[in-house]
Amino acid sequence: MRLPEFIRQHTDRIVDEWEQFARTITPASEYLDRAALRDHARTILLAAARDMTTTQTAGEQVAKARGEGPEKTPSLDQAGASHGELRHTEGFDLVQMTSEFRHLRACVIRLWVDSLETPDLNCFQDMIRFNEAIDEALAESTAAYAEQVNRSRDIFLAILGHDLRAPLQAVSMSTELLMRKTTLEGDALTCALNIKHGARHMAAMVSDLLELVRSRLGKRLPIEPAPMDLADAARAAIAEACAGNPECDPTLKVEGDTRGIWDAGRLDQLLQNLIGNALQHGSNPREVIVTLKGEADSVLLSVHNYGDPIPEEAVGTIFDPLVRSADEELGQPSTSLGLGLFIVKEVVTAHEGTIEVSSSEAAGTLFSVKLPRQI
Repeated sequence: MRLPEFIRQHTDRIVDEWEQFARTITPASEYLDRAALRDHARTILLAAARDMTTTQTAGEQVAKARGEGPEKTPSLDQAGASHGELRHTEGFDLVQMTSEFRHLRACVIRLWVDSLETPDLNCFQDMIRFNEAIDEALAESTAAYAEQVNRSRDIFLAILGHDLRAPLQAVSMSTELLMRKTTLEGDALTCALNIKHGARHMAAMVSDLLELVRSRLGKRLPIEPAPMDLADAARAAIAEACAGNPECDPTLKVEGDTRGIWDAGRLDQLLQNLIGNALQHGSNPREVIVTLKGEADSVLLSVHNYGDPIPEEAVGTIFDPLVRSADEELGQPSTSLGLGLFIVKEVVTAHEGTIEVSSSEAAGTLFSVKLPRQI
């Protein structure tokens, strides 16, 4: 029996062996069900069988071995890429993921050879074509896995760099106020100047970090939910935002029960970014209003400010990473690299909530977040 037909007739048996091998890859496999362990094995096998039956000249075979041939098996490429992405999400490392293809190759050849009674020259050609197909799927899977690794790393670095800016600004502004309102001499003055220069140097390094990942970004943020009160988090976020801006005086309105089970650190990120965004783009830092309203199964959070409205064409992309506002594009000073609202969206998504934005010159700009009390 030719190899493509053998694969079609024994797909279930081969996939069963794939699953048994995948189950030995720990610790990632310990949390996966049968469907997840089997993943794209069937699709990869059937696509490989189809590829083996397509006509291929000697020149095309050489080109394909070099990765230069025409795309003949888009379904194989897609299945391989999807497998790589999912294995990264599920916690497999690159060596573990590629070992699945090694086992698949060995399994198919072993079972097929055992079934042959009188091998002929066609068998060698079938093996060559099968190896080509598996190598193609492996290459796509590895490339997709590597892309997910790079993407996750870049998102982490970008969020880290962005979130370092708020405390650095608070340190810098507090040092400036201390030096203006207090007469410092000797060691005290030296310490204050060192803090000032150190904060400035760290801010420059953070900017360099963000520039590094700016052109390469964005999966769901990891969270550690615990009981907390969103009103307490909002008061703390407002106090921190105002530490570096003496003119800011946001109004906090609280109605109903604002307690729930969320990740306090992530919600602090959300609040800091929404409040900071309103202060930065609002026409008056004293007219920013933060509203919390407890409902039966959720808590509503809104941040409102007046100022130039968000252009209608920009509303659809405002939560995308590294998107800047029109005034920032024109070169006006800003500390934003377009990550704040991206982080907000990621935090909301991680908590299975929703976020909406509306903006007009008359009504102002309103960000509305709905968070389930428990996820």
